[in-house]
Amino acid sequence: MNDPSKLERSRIVHLLQADQSPGSVLVKGWVRTKRDAKGFSFIEINDGSCLANIQVVADETLSNYATIRKMTTGSALSLSGRMVPSRGQGQRWEIKAESVTLVGHAPEAYPLQKKRHSDEFLRTIAHLRPRTNKYGAAFRIRSQLALAIHRFFQDRGFHYIHTPILTASDCEGAGEMFRVTTLAPGDAAVANDFFGVNAYLTVSGQLEAEMLALALGDVYTFGPTFRAENSNTRRHAAEFWMVEPEMAFCDLAQDMVLAEALLQHLAGHVMDHCAADLSLFARFVDKELMHRLAALVEKPFFRVPYADAIAILERSARPFEHPVAHGNDLQAEHERYLVEHHFKGPVIVYDFPKEIKPFYMRMNDDGCTVASMDVLVAGIGEIIGGSQREERYDMLRRRIESIPLAPENYWWYMESRQYGSVPHSGFGLGFERLVMMVTGITNIRDVIPFPRTPKNIAF
Repeated sequence: MNDPSKLERSRIVHLLQADQSPGSVLVKGWVRTKRDAKGFSFIEINDGSCLANIQVVADETLSNYATIRKMTTGSALSLSGRMVPSRGQGQRWEIKAESVTLVGHAPEAYPLQKKRHSDEFLRTIAHLRPRTNKYGAAFRIRSQLALAIHRFFQDRGFHYIHTPILTASDCEGAGEMFRVTTLAPGDAAVANDFFGVNAYLTVSGQLEAEMLALALGDVYTFGPTFRAENSNTRRHAAEFWMVEPEMAFCDLAQDMVLAEALLQHLAGHVMDHCAADLSLFARFVDKELMHRLAALVEKPFFRVPYADAIAILERSARPFEHPVAHGNDLQAEHERYLVEHHFKGPVIVYDFPKEIKPFYMRMNDDGCTVASMDVLVAGIGEIIGGSQREERYDMLRRRIESIPLAPENYWWYMESRQYGSVPHSGFGLGFERLVMMVTGITNIRDVIPFPRTPKNIAF
């Protein structure tokens, strides 16, 4: 028998991919199921490295076999043994146990027994749901997407930057910000607060990213953002992650090219590197998932001006819940109609009316629209929002004053337009919506480990 203390822990994902047995192995993980037979116990163990379990055969010759018979679903084990060809169907390898140690016991009341659990129930045990097949797969895909994002930008010469979480500026101008304070209850004197001014959690790193782009050329930030939006829709959360590239010497047309290339790269990366996890979602969550991802990767995105998109929606004669009219922003139902019914593919809508877009977007020559874009995909609607930024000082100042925002809070942002200003563009990609797109999961609460929504901050 091999001494387990001399073995290095192996990941199950690597063992299952092996072309030949490495001999003795050490595995640590959690019991998914256990079946007892005469003189044997068959244990399915998972360590989180992949969707699949590996079967462990423990026989009655083991000194602690009586304890092994009592091990329950959810318990944590450390085991060593020889990896041998499996006699069972559907698996190439199994482990013939030589030592099995109980690391952490799970009682019979462990809530993740071998049965289907609803998403609503699993949200109430967010600390345990990553151990299920669905959520383990979702969070592994989330990890791969984060890696692919960095590779995409790094391969194109972008610099990864870090923008502030705490800010005094409202990037979007919507006012839906979480205030951060050290003041004691009842103390309303802002001058006594930590920064001496009102401070908030950021809604976007864009304004600061623009400053870096105007020095480094092409940059991107990837971090958490916050919206104090009292919304309980399946697409909104109070805390979410954003991918925000900013490019100097870049116009709206180039911005659209990059956005399309990014989404195609990310979808392709997941198809190439997450096949087993994706298969779970294709089988049990969204039967059209693989077809839709393949089409997204292979076909160019449609492009349509906002005015034409409104005309298409008006001609559809659909009984939309939200009225369609020029000057109104597109709602999720409008976006999905364009993608799923009219164009039957991803769509980039551009040149929106200035009244429904933030102050930093560049005014078009018509004086009515701004050089903006929304990228729409099936099942989600808007997944990317971006624009060419207003690089002209006078135009930017007039836009800020028309909102109205306090120009003194943006002095540094406007000043950048006086010192070597250049055309520049960027966009924001909602990371959680990206995970929804590639998995077919329909609720944002189920693609982030610990969702923050109204009245929900338990974990």
